Amino acid sequence: MGELAQIAVNALLLSGILALVALGFSLVWGIMNIVNLAHGAFIVLGAYTTYYLHAFLGVDPFLTLPLAMAVLFCLGFAIQRVLINQVVRAPILVTFLLTFGLQILIVNLVNYFCKADQRSVTVLYSGTGFDIGTVRVPYIRLAALGISIALVGATEWFLRSSRPGRAIRATGMDIDAARLTGVNVATIYALTFAIGAALAGAAGSLLSVIVPFDPNFGNIYLFWAFVISVVGGLGSVSNVLIGATIMAFVNVFVGARLPQLSHAATFAVLVLLLVVRPQGIAGKKFYA
Repeated sequence: MGELAQIAVNALLLSGILALVALGFSLVWGIMNIVNLAHGAFIVLGAYTTYYLHAFLGVDPFLTLPLAMAVLFCLGFAIQRVLINQVVRAPILVTFLLTFGLQILIVNLVNYFCKADQRSVTVLYSGTGFDIGTVRVPYIRLAALGISIALVGATEWFLRSSRPGRAIRATGMDIDAARLTGVNVATIYALTFAIGAALAGAAGSLLSVIVPFDPNFGNIYLFWAFVISVVGGLGSVSNVLIGATIMAFVNVFVGARLPQLSHAATFAVLVLLLVVRPQGIAGKKFYA
């Protein structure tokens, strides 16, 4: 019973960071109809931003998160306005290949300037935690869960309650109607992409204190972002939470018993869902 409780807690702790990993990817896909393959590279940049601020300036890794988000927001905004905006109305294969090229470019630049060594961010409270009976809860993972939920909630509030957020949602629902109401679609697309990059930067910053990383570690989280977006369904922040929770529990429960089959189980859930409900568990057919 104690082992089962530990597995459940580990899955819950993992679900928060996976939701943050997938949220920016799902937002860009749902609003702009772009499968952003550079999302993994943005996660990598967030991790390295935190690493260097901590290594050279001694800044606590959790305090570096706002700067990592700001750096990735500006980078995402510039990339969308300069590059992606030129082909945003092209067939999806064009944007697919463009973001794939961006992923390769960014990862190779990071590999050149930062080298391929595996790194990690270690602080005094790394490895510490508290016990609830036989269940161990690490402080770092609990803090990452809390910050992830806070950022997901803030994104939901922004999309529903702020004027730019409502413009983003309106653009995703009907771009022509949004234009008729005075929405500057080019600016909204740049803002959407920038928010997606900022959320990826936040995810990378949090992951840097949880797992070792190198220039290629964003690939696995790009995979997670894609699977969670498909499983939960595009269309809302709550869908991402649903997808992240399901996939975290599948991965942790299977990984605890048959670790060599954890990724296979993930793909099995994805394939089954695509056959039974292609729009995702909570997604609308409009977004399928």
